[in-house]
Amino acid sequence: MGLYITSLASGSNGNCYYIGNEQEAVLVDAGISCRETEGRMRRLGLSMEKVKAIFISHEHSDHIKGLPVLAKKYQIPVYITPATLQNLRFGLDYRLVRSFQAYEGVQIGDLTVTGFPKFHDAADPHSFIVSGNGINVGVFTDIGSPCDHVIKQFQVCHAAFLETNYDEDMLERGRYPYYLKARIKGNHGHLSNRQALNLFTGYKPQFMSHVLLGHLSKDNNCPNLVKELFTTHADGTQVVVASRYEETPVYVIDGAPIVYSPAPVASPMQTKKKVQQLSLELF
Repeated sequence: MGLYITSLASGSNGNCYYIGNEQEAVLVDAGISCRETEGRMRRLGLSMEKVKAIFISHEHSDHIKGLPVLAKKYQIPVYITPATLQNLRFGLDYRLVRSFQAYEGVQIGDLTVTGFPKFHDAADPHSFIVSGNGINVGVFTDIGSPCDHVIKQFQVCHAAFLETNYDEDMLERGRYPYYLKARIKGNHGHLSNRQALNLFTGYKPQFMSHVLLGHLSKDNNCPNLVKELFTTHADGTQVVVASRYEETPVYVIDGAPIVYSPAPVASPMQTKKKVQQLSLELF
């Protein structure tokens, strides 16, 4: 039995990702309103009753603004690190709050959700692997540069939500002030098309069936550009560009089971040297 995935929203105006099986599901982030979340799931034939947990990657508003209403209305447990919880600008019902630690899997029915650290300008940012019956789906967004944590987890994924936030030339020529451009391009900002493609071509496993490209900048990227760039190097992986305005279709992720055994990288220091060493003749 495979996993069902969809991007309900992906962009600076809101992020929310659904991963589930026949019995239960989880949301990674809740960055759109409760009403929008319900409506988009309804159009896809998905039930909120199956959502058994919400996992929060970090405290930025485009990842949490729908959280308090959604969690309260459906009494959904919220998995969040203590540092991220401390930096929320609103309260949560303490009875719904659950803590998680990096590389310690959380069991949600037949799903296992494992968080791991990443580079981003937040208090305690994490990405996630959601596993079920040997099928692994990764959520890799809001990442300044691909560190060893990200690289290692990417290699076990049958499918991945992968950030392609900006085209470097478009950002450089764009209207953003210098400080904002520097923040986006910095080691704790967002992944460019080039960085994401280097990760994809350098570390994509042969069994990765789908990549959903997300968190595209409205001003500094182009969906058609990203789709063409990744499709050229897809090597059998279906390329989907997730929208900032609407949900994607539901995709069924299946394949040969790959046992995911979470373990921290050898060094506690996050590095980006591996991806920097990749040499592509694309640019």
